Amino acid sequence: MEEQKINALWTHLHWLSVLAQQGSYTAAAARLGVSKAAMSQRIAELERAAKVTLVQRTTRSLRLTEAGQRLVDETRASFEQIEQSFAQVRDLAEQPSGLLRVTAPVALARQQLVPLFATFLKDFPDVRIELDLSDRLSALATEGYDLAIRHTARPPDTHVAWALCATESVLVATRAYMDQHGEPQSPTELQAHNCLHYPRSQDTPAWTFELRKPSAVGERITVPVSGNFAANNSEALREAALTGAGIALMPDFSAQAELRKGHLVRVLPDWKPVGAFAETIYAIRPYAPHVPRAVTALVGHLKKRLEGGFGV
Repeated sequence: MEEQKINALWTHLHWLSVLAQQGSYTAAAARLGVSKAAMSQRIAELERAAKVTLVQRTTRSLRLTEAGQRLVDETRASFEQIEQSFAQVRDLAEQPSGLLRVTAPVALARQQLVPLFATFLKDFPDVRIELDLSDRLSALATEGYDLAIRHTARPPDTHVAWALCATESVLVATRAYMDQHGEPQSPTELQAHNCLHYPRSQDTPAWTFELRKPSAVGERITVPVSGNFAANNSEALREAALTGAGIALMPDFSAQAELRKGHLVRVLPDWKPVGAFAETIYAIRPYAPHVPRAVTALVGHLKKRLEGGFGV
């Protein structure tokens, strides 16, 4: 009878490990797809069976007791092995299937990735994608993401990264703005313009440029700029630029559509902006011996569709 009671608690132990990962009942319940009340009830049942407090709760936070942490630490490897084994068995199916939790930057996802996810799901109807739009660098394993799409110069060494495509920064404005205020012929002339910029930690924003001419590669100039609008989102900068408010620096994937339509034009085309944004878009996942077939399929789909980047 006692053995039967213990066997009935395996899922309770798993839920405790998820609670330890997520740090709150609300987040753990969302990760498991259950109610917060059900989550609390399972933990209470586990504590009654163990005859010891496993989770210490306050009005604002929770933490595991020594006993609770010991349970989580000693069962973590087993649950990870079960998860990997199940993923391997599931991948024996002919078609990729299951839920993929993906996190991606807001602007990149809205403008470029969502249409690609839609075509992927048509090809693989047994896969479901749960997309988190966030510019925050998430702890993928801890927060339960299968894949992150990131615009970064250097992926974490502890993760597996696939380069999806190259990207570059572009300087843009409307033709009406330049007709009214003049078209700069060199980076130094930007100091006389209203520059719409992405705020960084530095007090005075500055843009760095490199001549594109082969004979002058390596020649760089950094120019302090100023403007009446800054935003930490390239879509917002693009929309401000479209009103004729000034000259904006942004990733090419945000400017691509409006450049093709002619609503925006390149400024200083002979100069390449450098250092403002990373030059590669990666798909990143935590290291694991087994990569689910659905992840491999999605990465392959994105690489194929993004081949060539966002140049115009």
